Amino acid sequence: MILSAIAAKLKHRSKGDFRGRHFEAALIVQAVSWYLRYALSYRDIEEMLLERGLEVDHSTINRWVLAYAPTIERRLRMFRKPHCGSVRIDETYIKVRGQWRYLYRAIGKHGTPVDFLLTAKRDLDAAKRFFRKALQGQPLLSPDRIGTDGAGTYPPAIAASFEEGLLPRAPTHYVTKHLQQGIESDHFRVKRPMPRVGGFRSFHTARRTIQGFEAMLWLRKGFGFAGVWTICEQNQLLAHCFGLPVANKA
Repeated sequence: MILSAIAAKLKHRSKGDFRGRHFEAALIVQAVSWYLRYALSYRDIEEMLLERGLEVDHSTINRWVLAYAPTIERRLRMFRKPHCGSVRIDETYIKVRGQWRYLYRAIGKHGTPVDFLLTAKRDLDAAKRFFRKALQGQPLLSPDRIGTDGAGTYPPAIAASFEEGLLPRAPTHYVTKHLQQGIESDHFRVKRPMPRVGGFRSFHTARRTIQGFEAMLWLRKGFGFAGVWTICEQNQLLAHCFGLPVANKA
């Protein structure tokens, strides 16, 4: 019943998503999901589509990704489930226009996605913004145990979040290297499809594309649905997000 209500809401929202596009919506979603899911370049996808008799320039695929990756992230966000109460928080380096930027990420201790934020700096203000984004308006995602590395910005950021009312109670904060291995491995999964040489060309491009990488990782992990969770089920959910007919349905 709940999933049916969400699907109906998504179908209503998806009206007009592809207005003015010269290719079918299903093809656009497929091409975007390929780029976000696998370590492929835009030219790789251009060749893959050409093998199927479709001429799509790689710059067009780039525009599709920048347009629809944030939409995929916003709509898959609706399916996230509450975590177990214990989260791991860490930041990783992302190269943007030849300079290192910082991607703050949080997952539950079982790998449940919590949130992420790309920032230009790694400081107290950035840590506060990350907590605000992860917690504001999402009481079910408020943790009671937070694991981080030894960065000095985390304790004051956690205290500030509690003072602002973003955390209903002061969580237990622990610093342990070995418990952070899970999120460090998770960093690799989201960074694997990122540009290999030179990084992203702009902060805007990085922010929108990373939204799609994170969303596709959420999709791969599943959302606690019962039964098998193969690529077919993942594509079915993605189709529902845009109100598209489900292809290859058993």
